[in-house]
Amino acid sequence: MSIPMTPPSGSPLDEHVENEIELKEVEGLSQGQIVRRRFFRHKGAILGLVMLGLTTLLALTSVGVGPVHGWWQWTPYETPSVVDAGRPSMSLPTWLGGSGFAIGEHPFGQDEIGRDIFARVMAGVQTSLMVMVVIGTVSAVIGITVGAASGFLRGRSDTLLMRLTDLVITVPTIVIGAVVGKIAGGVSGLVFAIAMGLILWTTLARLVRGEFLSLREREFVDAARVAGASNMRIIFKHILPNAIGTVIVSVTLLMSSAILLETALSFLGFGVQSPEISLGQLINQYQQAFATRPWLFWWPGLFIVVIALSINFIGDGLRDAFDPRQKRIPSERKMAKAMEADGSVARANASTVRPVDDVRNAGMGS
Repeated sequence: MSIPMTPPSGSPLDEHVENEIELKEVEGLSQGQIVRRRFFRHKGAILGLVMLGLTTLLALTSVGVGPVHGWWQWTPYETPSVVDAGRPSMSLPTWLGGSGFAIGEHPFGQDEIGRDIFARVMAGVQTSLMVMVVIGTVSAVIGITVGAASGFLRGRSDTLLMRLTDLVITVPTIVIGAVVGKIAGGVSGLVFAIAMGLILWTTLARLVRGEFLSLREREFVDAARVAGASNMRIIFKHILPNAIGTVIVSVTLLMSSAILLETALSFLGFGVQSPEISLGQLINQYQQAFATRPWLFWWPGLFIVVIALSINFIGDGLRDAFDPRQKRIPSERKMAKAMEADGSVARANASTVRPVDDVRNAGMGS
């Protein structure tokens, strides 16, 4: 009896082959190795990681950090003479219709008083990245603490913490962010980031609470209680490591929304204030020149999009890596090879069973 080699899509054999391929690929690997393997096989996540890494490296090395000077010749606050009406000196290569690739002295152009836009954009990228990281860190600490305590303790503690969370959620983020930004933004970008982190933890707290409500009923938590472990040890040693996937993915996506929120507030004048520089603040400063010198908007907007997309791509890769329900569809060649191997095994089993049946039938005939 022949075995069909091309079953219809969605058949049990098709699903069995996919599961078999996935199990063979992760055989002998630890959970951390499996997550790392899935993440690095996600092309979008790797692209986002490379783009974010190159953007960060360019911003840190070009204009330097603090007292350390970078390799770029201008600082964000120098005012050299305006050259060619402040137009960008960078030209495209010939195969893109340009006159030949060249950077020039001011590749992103100059503003009305001669300040180099490349240096100012790089300083804005540094500030926006710092704000993003600080907001993510502060929100993660508060969200994990509130969500863990609420989900593990339950009862009155759960009710009190969730009502506090609901109270913060009811106020629109842009409104409370504008109030907090107006107060803290004039102090420094760091203070502004910490203040914003104090109001952006609510979504993470709810997700962590849901994970803890599910995990606290598992057998390993009961075993830890029987062994005499304290509540703090159960939370941080047993439950939190099992919820770390949800936490990492949520914090990553929170950081992506944080940089967009900081950009919006700075554009409206409620975020980072002068003399510090951020990408949203640059767009706000040069909005009157949109019709006459649009290049003042191109570069801050481009870097905002690049950073936000990179973080989103990384978040998608982390979600697929940590979530075992996200199955990677194998290629047709792998599917065909696995099905062919299953067919050969089935034929071998049939050939070993047939002689036994023949002997049994011969005995019955005699």
